[in-house]
Amino acid sequence: MNKRGYFGVAVWHPKSGVNIGTLWRSAAILDAAFIATIGKRYPKQSSDTIKAPRHTPLWHFETPQDFWDHIPYDCCPVAVELHPRAKPLPQFKHPERAVYILGPEDGTLPPMFCDRAFALIQIPGAYCFNLAVAGSIVLYDRIAKAGTDIPAIKLRAS
Repeated sequence: MNKRGYFGVAVWHPKSGVNIGTLWRSAAILDAAFIATIGKRYPKQSSDTIKAPRHTPLWHFETPQDFWDHIPYDCCPVAVELHPRAKPLPQFKHPERAVYILGPEDGTLPPMFCDRAFALIQIPGAYCFNLAVAGSIVLYDRIAKAGTDIPAIKLRAS
């Protein structure tokens, strides 16, 4: 298989540490190139049973500007947000190189992320998903649409 491109996932001020741990686990399982926090450090979580930062690089950015200054060259930021301009995920064509930005469970992404993003996407549904579920759905959608096999390796917690 010829793997092209990469993706990462970043979160802005997550409310629940358990959700971020679960999202990190999904990102590692789905072969994300990196994970990141913006404005809040990553606390160790029991839900991250594979200890994702041992297998997938974790970056922490103090401010949104720090994040914008350091995302990889030619990487398209994609905001995952309920927003009037957001495209429904089923119709979205994922860029070859992307970082998916998610906001807190109890709020929205600040306009600075939506305004600067390459694209805004949202998951259809009558209700909002929590951070871990929303992020996992978006990452799986990327893998499924690319026809990429999910890595068969098993990551160990130790």
